[in-house]
Amino acid sequence: MALLRPASLVFTVRRYDPELVVPAKPTPHECKTLSDIDDQDGHRFQIRGLHIYRCNASMQGKDPVKVIREALAKALVFYYPFAGRIKEGPNRKLMVDCTGEGVLFIEADADVTLEEFGGSLHPPFPCFKDLLCESTGSNDLLNSPVLQIQVTRLKCGGFIFAHRFNHTMSDAVGLIQFMSAMGEIARGAVAPSIPPVWERHLLNARDPPLITCEHHEYDHATATIGTIMPTDNLVHHSFFFGPTQISALKKLISDNLCCSTFDILTACVWRCRTIAMKLGPDEDVRLICVVNARYKYNPPLPVGYYGNALGYPAALTTAGELSKKPLEYAVKLVKEAKAKATDEYMKSTADLMVSRGRPNVNTVRSFLVSDLSRARFREVDFGWGKAEFGGPSNGTEIISFYIPSKNKEGKEGIAVPVCLPAYVMESFVKEINSTLADDEATGA
Repeated sequence: MALLRPASLVFTVRRYDPELVVPAKPTPHECKTLSDIDDQDGHRFQIRGLHIYRCNASMQGKDPVKVIREALAKALVFYYPFAGRIKEGPNRKLMVDCTGEGVLFIEADADVTLEEFGGSLHPPFPCFKDLLCESTGSNDLLNSPVLQIQVTRLKCGGFIFAHRFNHTMSDAVGLIQFMSAMGEIARGAVAPSIPPVWERHLLNARDPPLITCEHHEYDHATATIGTIMPTDNLVHHSFFFGPTQISALKKLISDNLCCSTFDILTACVWRCRTIAMKLGPDEDVRLICVVNARYKYNPPLPVGYYGNALGYPAALTTAGELSKKPLEYAVKLVKEAKAKATDEYMKSTADLMVSRGRPNVNTVRSFLVSDLSRARFREVDFGWGKAEFGGPSNGTEIISFYIPSKNKEGKEGIAVPVCLPAYVMESFVKEINSTLADDEATGA
């Protein structure tokens, strides 16, 4: 059912001393202000992920560490804020001090082959701490490297590109844009095909700020009331949903209700998760959709914009309503939440940030979903071809990612990392299987 990593996988990683990779040419030394969407509390953390590459005979004799290190230095000439450091000014306003100090880079070797990872690559990656060694203080949000990279060569000739970056600087789309630029340069380009665009002022609050939309995602009125999910004894599993499972779910709703794969999958996971948590029937629960709003703005943001352009529209209901009503009820809530992400909604969000001290979303009894199925993580190519896997290293207790994946039979689908307390996870698996009425629903 759950996509499990072989428990016996043990290997040794030899790491070389960390170094700072600086831009290959002199870059402007200036201070650049982040947007009011960038520096909200919900972005003030580090995101970790990895790309896994197979050996490529055409690259024989090429060292991925050397290729990527050189491409990074050249890409930083165009994306020089990544070589700077985040500072905080008055009213918690964040900015990038473009000092050119560099990106933290680590070279490593592992005595393991890609085949030993198993036939299906997906989160969680229990070995991730070996693939990205983070020294004390290097991952602080302020006055630390914005980006860290570790390239680990494998015995088979493949390699793993692991990274950690400060979310206030970019979202997934922006990060992939930067990594794709590195890939293009590694393959011989002299400049990125998509020039980077800063323009963070486009996402700043209006003057004066005016909150015009309802923002359930930032409503903390009930955050201290009712059940709070414990964060000890958490377990991580990934669940595979291919065409068979998505088709089975869509049979559970009316033919006249048009819904996407995201709609039906999100409704199913949210509903099953809520039932498994055994909340009181009157306790409120939220679904928060992480929406790329680049094309929601009017006019759309310029091509090449690599800052955060994320909205967090929410659906709000009670545990009892969500659990007792059919799946179609949850689907409608998902669709309504997504539809809230408009130009005015994003402007209202920025206004809320400066008016209320840049709050985080309400994480109590909330479930966040980020669809990375079209984020093109696997398309990042340093010369060895597309990645076998590209995406986050895991989910968390409140957020799941949708990641393109293959099961053990090679069928394409979506891997959904889920993190829950052990007793809740057991119930969650039963609810998923019950919904699909198929014991092999999440099998790989």
